[in-house]
Amino acid sequence: MADATIENVSDTAFWVAHYRGVETKRADALFRDPLAAVLAGDRGRSIAEAMPRPFVTSWVIAVRTRIIDDFIKTAVSRGVDTVLNLGAGLDTRPYRMDLPASLSWIEADYPHVIDYKEGLLVREVPRFRLSRVKCDLSDSQERQEILKQASANAGKMLVLTEGVVPYLGIEEVGALASDLHALPNVAYWIVDYLSPDLLKFRKRMMAGKMQNAPFKFQPDDWFGFFEAKGWVREDIRYLGDEGDRLGRKIKLPPLAMFITALREIFMSKARRNRFRNAAGYALLVPRKI
Repeated sequence: MADATIENVSDTAFWVAHYRGVETKRADALFRDPLAAVLAGDRGRSIAEAMPRPFVTSWVIAVRTRIIDDFIKTAVSRGVDTVLNLGAGLDTRPYRMDLPASLSWIEADYPHVIDYKEGLLVREVPRFRLSRVKCDLSDSQERQEILKQASANAGKMLVLTEGVVPYLGIEEVGALASDLHALPNVAYWIVDYLSPDLLKFRKRMMAGKMQNAPFKFQPDDWFGFFEAKGWVREDIRYLGDEGDRLGRKIKLPPLAMFITALREIFMSKARRNRFRNAAGYALLVPRKI
């Protein structure tokens, strides 16, 4: 079996792909991603087996994928003709989503990730126009060149950074936000939202598991940070609320369910709301500054 240790941020893509494959096998799946298990392979399964609370991760990946799918469909229905997926990892939306054939989808990630993905998907046919760019997004010159090229050929663009921003530092996220805001045709940006309380909880739960890929982006005021960079939320969908809406509540083991129920008895209403709204995805739009 492959080594289960997460050696770098790119390894998290195998972990996430594994759970997209798990979701696909469900009779009541929130989406179908038949290529996820192919890409995840033994590496993805071994990482998942080594991580704590698999029932949480499985639920998070299912709900978050559906949230992002819905955001993408909304943006395309409003005239978006180009999607730029930064840090695309092992995402396979171009092969599974029902979107216009004229849509241009650009994936950007490290060279070894692109090579691995293209090697396994060489015989697969995307449903719309797909191109891939090898790059290191932490390199400002490379990133700006990619953004410039994507923008030059786009009419109205959506930028997707699924599972990317949490691994970047404050300055890196600020630079990315400024670079995107400088492009006149970027209409939407999909970004992970994690509350300070959840970040602290995750750090405790993942102690010793994620030291090679820690979450770095921890602003005191998440919304204020992006607003200062010219980005305001048009919509935000929290995992708890969306799970309820989709009829997919998190399935806890009996002991965890008992402890959670006990804690909620002593929680104030405000704290319960903070707990429910601890994580989600935001659809940001540029504010003219």
